[in-house]
Amino acid sequence: MNRDRLAACTGTLTTPKTLTVPDAGWVYFGLSRPAAYAAAKRGDFPTIRIGRRLMVPVKALEAMLDAASQKEVA
Repeated sequence: MNRDRLAACTGTLTTPKTLTVPDAGWVYFGLSRPAAYAAAKRGDFPTIRIGRRLMVPVKALEAMLDAASQKEVA
């Protein structure tokens, strides 16, 4: 998914249920492609494998980020 399409998906259109690792890394963390895959390998954000593709479930990623922000507040 290219960056323009991602911007459209995260704006007024509905957000996709999964993103590729590079797209999730870029949209949520500003990471480059290699950094996103390294973070996924470390388990820094949730991934699922669909065939040979490694995908990031958006709901799980947002829940993880919400939980992390709740910890910081408490």
